[in-house]
Amino acid sequence: MTDPWAPYHPAPDAPWDLKRVVHLHRRAGFAATWPEIQRDLADGPAASIDRVLKGASRIGGVPDGFEAASEEIGHAAEISGDPERLKAWWLYRMICSPDPLCERLTLMWHNHFATSNFKVNNLPVMWRQNQVFRRLGRAKFGELLSAVLHDPAVLVWLDAPSNRAGAPNENLARELMELFALGAASFSETDVKEAARALTGWSVSDAGFVFRPEWHDVGTKTILGQTGIWNGDDLVRILSGHAATSHRLAWRICHTFMGETVADSAATESLAARLRETELDIESAIELVLRSKLFFSDQNIRTKVAGPVEFLSGAVHALERFDPPPSTLVLAEWSQRLGQDLFYPPNVGGWSDGRAWLSTRTVIARANFAAALVRGELNLAPAPPNLCAIAHSAGRARDIRDAIGFFHELLIGEPAAKDVLDDLYRACAQEAAHEMEQLATAVALLLARPESQLA
Repeated sequence: MTDPWAPYHPAPDAPWDLKRVVHLHRRAGFAATWPEIQRDLADGPAASIDRVLKGASRIGGVPDGFEAASEEIGHAAEISGDPERLKAWWLYRMICSPDPLCERLTLMWHNHFATSNFKVNNLPVMWRQNQVFRRLGRAKFGELLSAVLHDPAVLVWLDAPSNRAGAPNENLARELMELFALGAASFSETDVKEAARALTGWSVSDAGFVFRPEWHDVGTKTILGQTGIWNGDDLVRILSGHAATSHRLAWRICHTFMGETVADSAATESLAARLRETELDIESAIELVLRSKLFFSDQNIRTKVAGPVEFLSGAVHALERFDPPPSTLVLAEWSQRLGQDLFYPPNVGGWSDGRAWLSTRTVIARANFAAALVRGELNLAPAPPNLCAIAHSAGRARDIRDAIGFFHELLIGEPAAKDVLDDLYRACAQEAAHEMEQLATAVALLLARPESQLA
């Protein structure tokens, strides 16, 4: 049978072209600048994917001493008592990190293990959880799952301190099985009750994990057909070894990196099998996907709605808003308006993404964000981007139409059709007389187009 995840090699019907380079960066990170696109076009897919996987894909916008600065900003945010500063810190990482895939995976796990500060109400704990996702986001899933089950944010969020021998609270056990590991319909109510018994005594003290042996049920438990005197660590082992967990992870990875309906049941099963072969090694599964023919197929390009933070972070990076950079506090406000409030997912199931990101309100908000971006209103002091200079440096500033065509290639990933270019030119010519203002209007309209909402 044909391998659904066979490696991609350029071919006449699937060349290594602008469309695929832009697709790689938009799907596996937060878009690319024109110099990054041109470098990858010249170097080919193998070297380009290597850079993405190794966290070395960005040419511009990475400050000197980034990690030290991020640590300082993050620490100040987590002790500030202001959640907006913590959101701003994470957006700083998304825009400025040399490893956008790492931040993309951190966002994926934030949605998978959805935990809201609304209930946790502890910024240092939420910050530490975010660091766990970043540190173990590429690890074997058992390591990540164990760390999450020892994470105070998750324990508070799912009422673990109330789970005691003789009076078990099933919230953590149920969501662990249904959402974090197995998926629905892969366990019974008895499994939930027995798993809750295994987790008794797992609690929180002084914002850290603590095991209280006097609260732990030391009796025999049968979980997913395995019987023993199990505790929480045993539960992680049982869940990590269950076939349903590999399917759940395969679904999550495909949901993140593939468009709707692109990875069918055969592809998901094949990825699940690869995960089982590698003891649920997340990094190897993601590499398999990103190097695959299916990932670079036409059916997978522009078939996934970009989430709010993907949309705004990608636009900021692609348009080289590096000096001066936008205020990430302002970006955090915009992300919330677009429907994604970092550190505050709506429920334990996370955000309903995909087409759910687009409503009348949020589509208007995206257009307003694009207008604010090109007018420089994301900076604390207005600082419009020099779009003409970007087009000029790319050798695409012969006239306003040429510059508009360039930004279409940068932001959409292919040349503009003549009718699209005509419409954009007419609209910007009517809105402004000065060339820089015309180009800003055209770029704002481009970012508001349906194609720009698709990663």
